[in-house]
Amino acid sequence: MAEEILNRTAADPESPPPVAGSSRWTPVDRKSLIVWASLALILSGLATFGAVRLLGINLHDPTLSLRTSLLLKGIGTFFVVLATWVASRIQRRPLGDYGIPPEQTFGLRFWEGAVWGFLMLSLLLLPLSVAGHFHIESVAVRGVAFWGYALGWGLAFLFVSFSEELTFRGYLLFIVARRASFWRAAIWLSIWFGVVHLFNPGETVIGIAQVLGTGLLFCFMIRRTGNLWFALGYHASWDWAQTFFYGTADSGLKGVGYFLNTSTRGPNWLTGGSTGPEGSVLSLVVLLAAALLIHLRFPTAIYPDHPE
Repeated sequence: MAEEILNRTAADPESPPPVAGSSRWTPVDRKSLIVWASLALILSGLATFGAVRLLGINLHDPTLSLRTSLLLKGIGTFFVVLATWVASRIQRRPLGDYGIPPEQTFGLRFWEGAVWGFLMLSLLLLPLSVAGHFHIESVAVRGVAFWGYALGWGLAFLFVSFSEELTFRGYLLFIVARRASFWRAAIWLSIWFGVVHLFNPGETVIGIAQVLGTGLLFCFMIRRTGNLWFALGYHASWDWAQTFFYGTADSGLKGVGYFLNTSTRGPNWLTGGSTGPEGSVLSLVVLLAAALLIHLRFPTAIYPDHPE
């Protein structure tokens, strides 16, 4: 550790190394934060606004088209990836410090997380189905259309996963945890994550609580696995299972082009109503179950409390 600190100080005399547990940000930290926010939030927002105006996209429409999702989430992904890379160059840190070690790109942890995401969403729907509140009625698409929508939505939700995870739990989690503790940073960023979802049409109080809880769950995954790859796979697969595979609403938005025609019957607090399965009170139970399973699967905290 001492040798690493000396090397970093020699490489960048502007940025004296923080002491473990220090709440101090260096000038380079502040510079990287400004640049990151300019790219990931401001330029990304302007580019998204320009695309929305140019194409006449209605952001209040409760339906999701594949083309619109690919475009808008692709823009967000491009800018947040660029912002994270630029911040890593400014701070002279490897991308692994921000939770995305390139050598693990789409490796075992990502695919394990993808399996977990699909299974946990299915676990949420299982008791609803057994109780007669969730019904699979027919197959909506087959053949070439099936593969086109399956792959298209897979890419779209990979963009969703990257844009949201790198925004709320990548560089920002690292930099904020240097000023506070890991869990304070996790709570603040998860609240912001929930607030952003307030603008989705069809969201409910339970749905927003689930989003906030999911943000904390993703932080817990990062804490225990050491990086974002497991959470990236889980996030993309969970959303893909809702929108494409089971044909339900996802955070109040219903996709166009899905595998199964499904329906719900019963009170909204149980079925999720317009929010989709995430709006069900059972989603909070599944979050707790997922946290317990993560604890058992990854019993040791790897991501540091005070990143150096």
